[in-house]
Amino acid sequence: MVDWFRRTKTGLLSTEKKVIPDGLWIKCPKCSEYLYKRELERNFWICTQCQYHFRISSSNYFTILIDGDYEEFNQKMKSNDPLKFKDSKRYSDRVKEAHAKTGLYDAVVTVEGDIDKHRVVLCVMDFNFVGGSMGSVVGEKISRAIDRAREKKLPLIIVSSSGGARMQEGVLSLMQMAKTSAKLAQFHEEGGFFISILTDPTTGGTTASFAMLGDIIIAEPGALIGFAGERVIKQTIGKDLPEGFQRAEFLLEKGFVDMIIGRSEIKKTIIKLLDFFNDKN
Repeated sequence: MVDWFRRTKTGLLSTEKKVIPDGLWIKCPKCSEYLYKRELERNFWICTQCQYHFRISSSNYFTILIDGDYEEFNQKMKSNDPLKFKDSKRYSDRVKEAHAKTGLYDAVVTVEGDIDKHRVVLCVMDFNFVGGSMGSVVGEKISRAIDRAREKKLPLIIVSSSGGARMQEGVLSLMQMAKTSAKLAQFHEEGGFFISILTDPTTGGTTASFAMLGDIIIAEPGALIGFAGERVIKQTIGKDLPEGFQRAEFLLEKGFVDMIIGRSEIKKTIIKLLDFFNDKN
């Protein structure tokens, strides 16, 4: 006869560890809560406890914003390592590793697709590719995207996520700031509509050029946005910086961004802006 109520020693005393498959649970960097990955995906990669916005890939952003299929252009443009830069590792090797890791050829993906009933040109930077840094390829792809939006008379949306200019390309990287800014000036003169979305982080030369030139500038909650780093500024001016300095909420208060919109509401907000823009034209 089986004793159904007897506890077994192995059940009580076993030291065998339960193995949790990698990637099922993700720890929130802000509140340290462990989140079920599938639930996190369904919640637009926003922590259900503290609303922290996780950094996401360019493909995640296309899923959030674009309806159905989209047409990617200038996909395989890549740097040819013009300076033959080397510190602890060759720059060309870093680019190859980033491509193997992400499947991307550089730190921005440019597409044409539909958001609701609106055809748009959309550029999304990807922090997973060399920190989303802006080199000659990123600058050229964004410039061509601006030209495409101007020639087709389409709204332009750029989602920024970047550590700044790519030092491995030296002045060639810094030139992209002026080039993209000049292209946007031409786009604006011809009546183009540009929505800039700032995610965490948006810093350095990206902030000092196209990211802050939108007709409407939207930031994600808590996003780090600035040019020089906080420590550099503090050392330069010799003063403590205000609490929350360079975060989206601080910039909204000071008038540097127009609105802060959570990722779950970003598509609805963009549709309203595009509806309004089209009515005015």
